[in-house]
Amino acid sequence: MTKHSLALTLTPLLAAALLAACGQKQDGAGAHGGAGGPPPVSVAPATQREVQEFDEFTARLEAPDTVEVRARVAGTVEAVRFKEGQLVKKGEPLFTIDARAFKAEVARAEAQIAAAKTQAELAKADLARAEKLVSANAVSQQEIDQLRAALRSAEANQKSAEAALVQARLNVEYASVTAPVSGRTSRANVTPGNLVGVGDPVLTTVVSSDKVYAYFDASEATYLKYMRSAKPVQTAVQMGLSNEQGFPHTGKLDFVDNRLNPATASIRARAVFDNKGGLFTPGLYARVKLGGGGTYPGVVVPDRAITTDQTQKLVLIVGPNNIVQPRPVKPGALIDGMRVVEGVKAGELVIVDGLLRAFPGAPVTPQVLKVDDKGMPIPAAQPGAAPAPAPAPASAASK
Repeated sequence: MTKHSLALTLTPLLAAALLAACGQKQDGAGAHGGAGGPPPVSVAPATQREVQEFDEFTARLEAPDTVEVRARVAGTVEAVRFKEGQLVKKGEPLFTIDARAFKAEVARAEAQIAAAKTQAELAKADLARAEKLVSANAVSQQEIDQLRAALRSAEANQKSAEAALVQARLNVEYASVTAPVSGRTSRANVTPGNLVGVGDPVLTTVVSSDKVYAYFDASEATYLKYMRSAKPVQTAVQMGLSNEQGFPHTGKLDFVDNRLNPATASIRARAVFDNKGGLFTPGLYARVKLGGGGTYPGVVVPDRAITTDQTQKLVLIVGPNNIVQPRPVKPGALIDGMRVVEGVKAGELVIVDGLLRAFPGAPVTPQVLKVDDKGMPIPAAQPGAAPAPAPAPASAASK
């Protein structure tokens, strides 16, 4: 092989080797932050703080009172006395049914009472006269018994007529359909001129609005935890709607069902919230947070620092000589992005960023981050970032 051909053959190989060397150098610089140095990671000290555990649930809002308004007498609807969707108070008229037939029945019952009363008075007078003649043997005992029976029958007829009058007056009262509870009305399902029967159809629906219930299902473990509390009911509950941040509304737990659902191993619970402002509408989805009692000291780490190694949870600790140490932990409650853990001591440096660059038993270059009052790491300023320019003086800006 000539020198010229040998040079042509080695040139591509030399170029490939140089490119590979440059690529390895760039990869090493990106992985280790320096030529051949340990990879950089961000660490933050585990923090001890007072912890109050809580549980979060999804809930649906329901009104304490939901009433289907139905007619209690049959007749023709004369008028709708409310505006659909408006707030009404208990006893306010909603519908008016033609009551002329019921008023006529009242008059007939009053006439029957008068006739029965007259009959009873006559029977009483006949019995009194007959009893005066008993001593003279002018009437027989049989006649006396018949007169007494006639008096009792007349008095019974009078009571029957009085009962019929009460019923007739009730029908007149029922012809004015009123709100059974205070709350907000639905739409009117009938219009004037329609004939309605007793109980059919549903004229409208009224739901109470001064309070609202939040129903949610709790697991068996949660139920047992709160049953150990001295006062499982009346526990404070916080709630947030789907368009709200956090849990701005406070209520109380007022009901826990008497048995668990064996199919789901859960139990139904209810919290009550004030709704005088009309903010909550039945049927809305809500998030509720149930506090778990007293506080206790606990060690917290950022939730993102916890990783999984097949069957266990662990965090990566930077130990002596900046060597990575895997530490199995038992995670607890999640509070403001911080996870309560068992297995880590306060002050130990936990890797929070760069977990993929850290290997157990290998060294790293830790960058210790500052933490806020809750223990959450504060992101470090980006290297090389220029500070924001100061605003120009007013005089210079005017020029």
